Amino acid sequence: MARSLVIKVTAGADEPERCNQAFTVAAAALASGVPVSLWLTGEAAWFAVPGKAKELTLPHAVPLPDLLDAVLAGGRVTLCTQCAARRDITVDDVIDGVRIAGAPTFVEEAVAEGAQALVY
Repeated sequence: MARSLVIKVTAGADEPERCNQAFTVAAAALASGVPVSLWLTGEAAWFAVPGKAKELTLPHAVPLPDLLDAVLAGGRVTLCTQCAARRDITVDDVIDGVRIAGAPTFVEEAVAEGAQALVY
């Protein structure tokens, strides 16, 4: 069974370094051939909306839009259902390729055989 990563990022523009680390790990894992599922929760939920990733800047880091594009191209990006609802983000508001799902789906992915869950 192949190993996979399930990464939950809770930090957004409020904590740019921690946020960027989660996206960097996700993109690096994909580049290494590891399947990745990236969950946008808390303030990171905003990065499911077109253009919002451009608002986060961090010196000496790969730009967040580039990392997000890499994860969308090779992995799965999920916006937390409750986090979306609290921010009035609907399926019509999100970037193509981003799905909205809740805790049962996260738990299913996180406890799957061979999965490693990380939370940032």
